[in-house]
Amino acid sequence: MTNEYKPVIVKHVVIGEGAPKVCVPLVGRTTEQLQEEARFLQTADLDVVEWRVDFFEHVHHIERVRAALLEIRAYLPSVPLIFTFRTKREGGETDIAIDEYVQLNQSVAASGQVDLIDVELLIGEEYVRAIVDKAHQHHVPVIISNHDFAATPPKEEIIARLRKAQALGGDLLKLAVMPQSPADVLALMEATYTMKEQYATRPLITMSMGGQGVISRLAGELFGSALTFGAAKRASAPGQIPVSELRNVLNLLHNQL
Repeated sequence: MTNEYKPVIVKHVVIGEGAPKVCVPLVGRTTEQLQEEARFLQTADLDVVEWRVDFFEHVHHIERVRAALLEIRAYLPSVPLIFTFRTKREGGETDIAIDEYVQLNQSVAASGQVDLIDVELLIGEEYVRAIVDKAHQHHVPVIISNHDFAATPPKEEIIARLRKAQALGGDLLKLAVMPQSPADVLALMEATYTMKEQYATRPLITMSMGGQGVISRLAGELFGSALTFGAAKRASAPGQIPVSELRNVLNLLHNQL
């Protein structure tokens, strides 16, 4: 790994060192559901929370989004919070125009209420850079992500996408793919390891989704993935396992390394 490698520190959590950190999604459609979920997560064994705002019924109204953020923060004031609008193309719940996507992310990055934002790699370089620049102005790290719910690209393509995310200024580089065979899971994990050892200057977040890919959510520390997603009340992607079970396995593996 290069000497320039930089873990990401958000609040008290260091992403990119030690055992993979555990992230749990908030997927409520209403403010009341979000409050209920956030209250539940107060006692969950997690490191990071991701608000999947594409589930939120008022997502197209920025002021309502910012108001909901304040409600979430009231319950989870000290937990690192990722703000994510996952587009339909990449498995999300809601469509959004690109200009609105940029405006929403820039506004939230400037709000002082989130610790990280997730930006999709494939929205276009100029839009990615516009969001990254605004987030960095407000000292908010950016996850640049890509999700393929249909297949697993070849190892070389996985590495190329992660390197592109790094070149565009991502502080964390995320890629999730769908396996069609155990060989696809191996390809994802091998690509992660190669990226970590040869190219990465930032932490990686990679996973193979679905039942076949569960091993990638558990063995990230060995291959180079720094954060994994678990489910508390409701999963946000196929293959997420209950957070309590996830932590037990991560600790078991970490203690053997």
